[in-house]
Amino acid sequence: MEGHYSVAIIPSEEVIALVKTMKQDLAAKVGWFNSKNSMGHITINEFKASDAVIEKVKQQLIRLCDGFEPVEVHFTGFGSYPNGAFFIDPDEDTKNRLKPIMKRINDTLVIKDLHISNDPHMSIARRLSREKLGIAKSYFTSINESFLCSSVVLRTFDENIKQYYVSDVFPFHSNPTEVQGTLF
Repeated sequence: MEGHYSVAIIPSEEVIALVKTMKQDLAAKVGWFNSKNSMGHITINEFKASDAVIEKVKQQLIRLCDGFEPVEVHFTGFGSYPNGAFFIDPDEDTKNRLKPIMKRINDTLVIKDLHISNDPHMSIARRLSREKLGIAKSYFTSINESFLCSSVVLRTFDENIKQYYVSDVFPFHSNPTEVQGTLF
């Protein structure tokens, strides 16, 4: 059976609670919007896979994350995309530290139709009209939040509730990766 999955970074409980409140506040001002009920996260990729393929993905993520070092993530602003997405934006240092992790994961997973993200951000809303996007931009003007990213997660889409849930966590262990051909 084929399922829908996503690899993501999940923030601290405090940041998750803040994002939930922000989504509720925005919904009170503009009504329903895409991603209103999704838990705060930074998407690395999304894909569909069979049970056999997902087991291989899990093994790849275990191996990759073993070599990653934790990253302090600082959110210092907001941003938007032309498609109506409104998001919390990390500072440049955070982006520069997260992008190589995201790229390594996306380059390593050999999955057909892998939809990747190469710009770290945490969505508040998606597909907002121009008017609703303007309201979001004027309502949310400053933020200064941080958390330690010490793992990535595999999220599985639940068709019944139409939301992802965290099915596996892959901690960063900061173990050096072997370099083939290293001289002593």
